[in-house]
Amino acid sequence: MSILIAVVTLSVIAALFGLLLGYASIKFRVEGDPVVEKIDALLPQTQCGQCSFPGCRPYAEAIASGEAPINLCPPGGETTMLALADLLGVEPVALDDEHDTEPTKTVVVIDEQTCIGCTLCIQACPVDAILGAAKQMHTVIADECTGCNLCIPPCPVDCIHITPVKVEPDTWRWPLPEQNFAAPRA
Repeated sequence: MSILIAVVTLSVIAALFGLLLGYASIKFRVEGDPVVEKIDALLPQTQCGQCSFPGCRPYAEAIASGEAPINLCPPGGETTMLALADLLGVEPVALDDEHDTEPTKTVVVIDEQTCIGCTLCIQACPVDAILGAAKQMHTVIADECTGCNLCIPPCPVDCIHITPVKVEPDTWRWPLPEQNFAAPRA
């Protein structure tokens, strides 16, 4: 009988704590910053780290907080910088010296005859665009590849090569100025 009382007591306590936590999660819910969401939507989502941030979301957060300028994204280039300036209502800034050329859309291709299946490229790819298994050949899913080239340095046999992509409506991924997702300013 005492075991039954203990089980019922613990069940009631667990139910009360569950209700309390459920209420607290609704009452104290933290909303995301809508400005960060809009900035992140304008960035190319390559997650390449070329802006010195580990991905597009951290860069968007840094821009929103004023810790980073809007001109550090090489894959987005001038197009993205102009869209960010329009969204934030700031003057466009010349691209950083290091990123002053308009980007060329590229993907990587793995020479499957040379690939030794080390999986280092798979581990380096931030968007999981490389398929393969240990000691097996690897291949790149071209539609998923963002052209960040982060898989090239770890390759011990230099079997990964950069290939430019012909820019067509179905291969262009970065936002154009007319694709500004921000609400129009009054």
